Amino acid sequence: MRTVQMTLDDDLVRAVDKAVRKLGTTRSAFAREALRAALARLQRSVQEDRQRRGYERHPVAPAEFAQWETEQVWPD
Repeated sequence: MRTVQMTLDDDLVRAVDKAVRKLGTTRSAFAREALRAALARLQRSVQEDRQRRGYERHPVAPAEFAQWETEQVWPD
């Protein structure tokens, strides 16, 4: 692990300190988890944008999935 220095406003530090006391963790562990979650959201967003652009370039044909409609099972 590496030690990094960050500048945070006082209100954010107070909110983080309150959260870590409630969770029984540390500022560092809380920040690591928050950063991992933010990176995962960013990656998901990038993947969704890539998929959206792909469908914009190559839209689904009108009957492209018709052959699979009989395979769908809709429980009552």
